[in-house]
Amino acid sequence: MSATPVRVRFAPSPTGMFHVGGARSALYNWAVARQSGGTFVLRIEDTDAARNKPEWIDGIISALAAIGIDDSDPAFEGPYFQSHNADRHRAAGLRLLAAGHAYYCDCTREQLAERTGNAQLGYDGFCRDRGLAYEAGRALRFRTPDEGSTVVVDLIRGEPSFPNAAIEDFVIARGDGSPVFLIANVVDDLDEGVTMVIRGEEHLSNTPKQQLLWQALGAEPPVWAHLPVIVNEKRQKLSKRRDKVALEDYLAEGYLPDAMVNYLMLLGWGPGEDREIRPYAELEQLFRIEDVNGSSAFFDVKKLASFNGEYIRALAPADFAAACAPWLTAPAATWAPEAFDQAVFDGVAPLAQTRITVLSEITAYVDFLFLDQPVRDDAAWAKAMKAGAPDILRDARAGLAEAPWRADDLKAVLEAVSEKNGLKLGKAQAPIRVAVTGRTVGLPLFESLEALGRDRVLARIDAALDRLAAEQ
Repeated sequence: MSATPVRVRFAPSPTGMFHVGGARSALYNWAVARQSGGTFVLRIEDTDAARNKPEWIDGIISALAAIGIDDSDPAFEGPYFQSHNADRHRAAGLRLLAAGHAYYCDCTREQLAERTGNAQLGYDGFCRDRGLAYEAGRALRFRTPDEGSTVVVDLIRGEPSFPNAAIEDFVIARGDGSPVFLIANVVDDLDEGVTMVIRGEEHLSNTPKQQLLWQALGAEPPVWAHLPVIVNEKRQKLSKRRDKVALEDYLAEGYLPDAMVNYLMLLGWGPGEDREIRPYAELEQLFRIEDVNGSSAFFDVKKLASFNGEYIRALAPADFAAACAPWLTAPAATWAPEAFDQAVFDGVAPLAQTRITVLSEITAYVDFLFLDQPVRDDAAWAKAMKAGAPDILRDARAGLAEAPWRADDLKAVLEAVSEKNGLKLGKAQAPIRVAVTGRTVGLPLFESLEALGRDRVLARIDAALDRLAAEQ
């Protein structure tokens, strides 16, 4: 890398939720900026007025902050807004016109199709030498070189070469004079001193055009690095119309920011060792943009959940309890607010911490403690309440009514019940678990019974026996 301080930029458009692919790009830019003592520039490309919304801008800034990128760090600069620079974009187009690098064109698509006989062909350069002056409706086109090739030096993809003859004279300002994305993007990068552009590979096809614009404006193009596309399990590019792609959705479901950061950093790159679970500070120091793989990266939700589970289990107990808080109150919680008992939750939280993979699962694990009656899950009931279930429930009730109310003693009761009924302990537990919690899976049964209390446990077993009798 150059001795000149590195300036990278992240330039999202505020047209929707924050895409996990954008988050990956931002993290790679952030890592390069911080490890080199450089600058990360946030630019909001908000020129699509019809689709932009202020809440999307706020969402970008808050999502970046959630993954550790914000203005509390001196490496952060911005946000800048592309819409504020329209005069600079127009002025650059006029400079290119004056220097002979651009010309006005009044051709319509229909005229082009009539001349070429193919509506799919690119522009044929018809207006190149007509010397048209500006009039409303005439677009400004960049004059691409007729010969040679434009070579893009890319840290990930080598040096792809694009024959100039295959690059049409592309529009840089519309018929109403408004600049298009290509020139706006280049001018903003120039004004903001960007030295390296790290972005998704979908922009690679634009790169030779932008590089030609940089050169025509008398500037040295930046270093390029085009990141691999992120795909789903069918190896299709992640799409917001088909896949869950919003970072906010994952965070709202209970994925920890640190786990998201760790996982996203490894989408296309790895530290070269077996250990993948690492704090961002380590990943940042190990990261090298040159080592990013050019092949598509699979967004494996199961692997992400596994990462998240590791991070959840690593939390201090108090931090885990605090992280669960949003799912222990309305609207996530299904119990009345006054029914929640923090001390009871704190008692079972360590048991849940070893079992859940996303924080939102905590609600279903503990709801039996705070509801008047357990949830009614007919599938769980049918699975557990088979022949012999009434005998197990009656025997268990008799033992539980007299036993000391400690998990080990309650286990001894169920062991005796299972032996009496000729069952393994796991089989004997099933009717008790469903009667008391409403579910077939959950926290360890004996600790659950202890937390719920004798009176409530016996009442729920009685209710289950009544239901079984009514179903006969």
